[in-house]
Amino acid sequence: MQRWKPSVTVAAVIERDGRYLLVEERTADGLRLNNPAGHLDPGEGVLEGVVRETLEETARVFVPEAVVGVYLGRMVHPATGEDITYLRFAVCGTVGDELPGRAYDAPVERTLWMSPDELRACPGRHRSPMLLQCITDHAAGVRHALALLHTHDSVHLLHKQAPT
Repeated sequence: MQRWKPSVTVAAVIERDGRYLLVEERTADGLRLNNPAGHLDPGEGVLEGVVRETLEETARVFVPEAVVGVYLGRMVHPATGEDITYLRFAVCGTVGDELPGRAYDAPVERTLWMSPDELRACPGRHRSPMLLQCITDHAAGVRHALALLHTHDSVHLLHKQAPT
């Protein structure tokens, strides 16, 4: 029997003056909006992953402040029919200005700031239903201590040596 494994993703929730930093990325279904987000890489913890993904997708350094939530969602990819379950760790924090000369990683086309109302008005442009839920929870004041997340040293040793 094949073991079921969700895809683990990390997402940054970044708010400034009532607007949220989003990425617009090219997908098989056209341009879609998302938090700066992506898959957790082997050998990294959640906080390392969200800092890396935010830098790659926004050209900005992300400073984590709190956990907004852990979200489980499922989607069937429209083009391939693949049934995927995502486990998303959403972390809020702050960013500075874009780093000069740093490009966004593909498939990000641009970044933009949107209010929750603007985001609610365009659900067809969301890459994931978890996008709006993370922002709604953040706007409602949901915050958990970063200490909620713990990465055992064995994760960081993944590429250096096999665990014994």
